[in-house]
Formats: sequence, C-alpha cells, structure tokens
Amino acid sequence: MKVLVTGANGYIGCHVVKELLNEGNEVVACDIRIDDSIDSRAEKIEYNIFNSFDGNLFEKFGNPDVCLHLAWRNGFVHNAETQMGDLSGHYNFLTALIKGGLKRVAVMGSMHEVGYWEGAIDENTPCNPSSMYGIAKNALRQSLMLYCKQNECVLQWLRCYYILGDDRRNNSIFCKILEAEERGQDLFPFTSGKNKYDFIEVDKLAVLLSKAVTQDKVNGIINCCTGIPVSLADRVEQFIKDNNLKIRLDYGKFPDRPYDSPCEYGDVTKITQILNHK
Repeated sequence: MKVLVTGANGYIGCHVVKELLNEGNEVVACDIRIDDSIDSRAEKIEYNIFNSFDGNLFEKFGNPDVCLHLAWRNGFVHNAETQMGDLSGHYNFLTALIKGGLKRVAVMGSMHEVGYWEGAIDENTPCNPSSMYGIAKNALRQSLMLYCKQNECVLQWLRCYYILGDDRRNNSIFCKILEAEERGQDLFPFTSGKNKYDFIEVDKLAVLLSKAVTQDKVNGIINCCTGIPVSLADRVEQFIKDNNLKIRLDYGKFPDRPYDSPCEYGDVTKITQILNHK
C-alpha cells in the first residue's frame, strides 16, 4: 500500500513512517522541513501544506492509496493562535487531495476534541472542546466528515490520547522533567497529579496508527490508545524511577487545569477489532 504521511518529520510522524515501512508499505513522507530523522527508505517531499498550489495535488504526491495527516503546529500549546489560524489550511489541503482523486484519508485526532468528560470515550461521545487546540481539531473532524460523505471518500479519524516516549522530541511534561533534571533542580513544580489519562508510548502508538491506516474495514472515529486510565502522578513517578532521576515532584505547586476531567480514556473496541483482524 502507498501511504502519504504529512508531518513525517514530527515527533509522531518519524515513528509512524518507520513502522509503515517495516510492515512493507510504500511511504511518501511530506513535511515543511525534511531531515535525517525520517527513515531513508521513504520517498521524501519537502512541502508546506499551507501554501497555495496549482495542478492536481493528489498526482503531485504520487497517487497514494491513503493520506495519513499528522501535520499540526503547536500541538502541545493548546491555546496558540495557530490552532484556529491554520484550520482552513488543513481543510484546503485535504480537500484538494480528495478533489484530485484520493479515496481514503486518515487524520490524527485528539481527546481534547471531547473536552470535559468522565469515563470512557467512544465514537458517540459528545464533543464540547474547551481549548483552541480541541476546537480546531473538532472543527476539522466535523467538516471532513461532511465533505468526505459528499465526495465518496472514506474518513478515518484516529483519536489519540496522552503520548510519551522519545521524550527529547516532544514538549510534554516528561521532556520538561528531563530538562529540569539537567539544570540540577531538586523539585519539579507539579499539580495534584490526581487526574487519570490514557497513556501510550509513541512507538506503540505508531503500531496502532499503521495498522488502522492500512486497512479499510473499520472506519470513522477510531481510538488509538490503551483503554487503561492511569493517574498523572503515578505515571510521572514511574518515569522518574525508570530513568533513575534524582528530581522529585513538588505536588500542588500548580493548580489542575479546569478543562481536564478527573478520569478519561478511550474505548478500544474498534482498534481491538483492527488488531485482531490483522
């Protein structure tokens, strides 16, 4: 299968490209900047998806069987101006591919589309996002669901949760703890840590994304996660232990974010069906 991966140079993208290639797929890796972090087996195309374009964009990328759209700026900065500012660019790029002939598109979603929710999240969970990141992702999902239905294109919305691993390349709390350790800090300012999330290592997420995008039997919203809620405090303490860090958490230094629920995690029914079928 030929897979176009946007955001291929990103934190998640480089892992997904490698996994797709290891599974025997042909990969066209697209990003605004291309470097050696992208597997050399992939065809690499440096391209800014927000630029205006002429001609058939689908043909430009070699007529892929599916586009896995991971590209997103400032994914860890939930209220950055780019969240809403970039929204039309994502929509225009993806709809141009569909107009050119693309028959299946997969887009990385986020638990933040849902907003405040307690318990398991499935494809029917109502969405009421409370950050600009969540609002933008949710708007893109809703618009693509309508557009794809009208244009006979299959949509897979791959909803992800709390990602860690390869922590030098992300901007998560795990990266910040490593940086604080290197600065010689004894304490790391922390929240209560009571909130429970669905954590997944980026390499394991890459496997789920690869399996989902290379099949067409299960579509729509697909939760790519473990389905197991773990408290932030427990997961961070485990991270400190696993990495033999000396730093300790300064609990209660920061308030918990008001838009984070006490416990939310993904329903894994669909991704389990995909993995069992494979």
